[in-house]
Amino acid sequence: MGHIAFVFPGQGAQETGMGQAFYESVPECRELLDALDAIRPGTSAQCFSGNAEELSITKNTQPCLFAAELACAKALEKAGIKPDMTAGFSLGELSALALAKAGTVENMFRLVCKRAELMQKEAENTPASMAAVLKLSEETVRGICESFEGVYPVNFNCPGQISVSAPAEKMKDFCEEVKKAGGRAIPLSVKGGFHSPYMKKAAEGFGNELKSVCFTAPEIPVYANYSAKPYPGEEAEIRELLEAQISSPVLWEKTVDQMISDGADTFVELGPGKVLTGMIKKISRDVRVFNVSDPEGLQKLTDEI
Repeated sequence: MGHIAFVFPGQGAQETGMGQAFYESVPECRELLDALDAIRPGTSAQCFSGNAEELSITKNTQPCLFAAELACAKALEKAGIKPDMTAGFSLGELSALALAKAGTVENMFRLVCKRAELMQKEAENTPASMAAVLKLSEETVRGICESFEGVYPVNFNCPGQISVSAPAEKMKDFCEEVKKAGGRAIPLSVKGGFHSPYMKKAAEGFGNELKSVCFTAPEIPVYANYSAKPYPGEEAEIRELLEAQISSPVLWEKTVDQMISDGADTFVELGPGKVLTGMIKKISRDVRVFNVSDPEGLQKLTDEI
């Protein structure tokens, strides 16, 4: 039998009600979320009843997603389902590191809150937007980006899907060029040019925050967005990767390919939405994919494996 990989989504996956079903039905999940509420009051309330606009604000999105994702992980742990490896998309990488006990859940949550504040501040100081480009090759997307100053390919999601960060005023013209090339550009519901040089100051600020947090070698492999390889065990290297991740591209397709090469044949997306499972299906047809965001999803998973 192959290995089980847990994967955690990033911004854009958030939805009203995330984590609530586990909070109400699993005591361990309730205990976890109550502990996070003690650090950032109101987090659970935002997860359960925050509207789309409130949850789309970066300083809210990231802490809420982390809380909901770790609640899902806690429910799977109680059900006896454990991963052999893990990864997360952008913010989800911190959830993966918490799962792998590279740091305490409380310290990782504090880092998530600070990360969110820094990224929102930088997004407000440097107005930019993001779009997903579909149906074009990486080479073509890079070529179109290079024809515009300040437009960067940032998230290499799966075959035929690459996200870009661009100045807000250039996005319309960029999308027109994508259309002319035979592709399609879909604006993303995030406010900022993430994983690009627009986040350089946020990354530097986060690097300073990381200096005061203790890290240990992950108990299971955690695959990094920056390198598509497992995190090293050295504290300094963990800090370097977490800092660099904020202003560097997410190599998701390469990450999933590497996890499959290392034995993963079952991927479980923990948290709201099915963004990552959709990408993984496009990367490989030879693996099983599941999403667990509530008790029904957990039951389906346990029935299958």
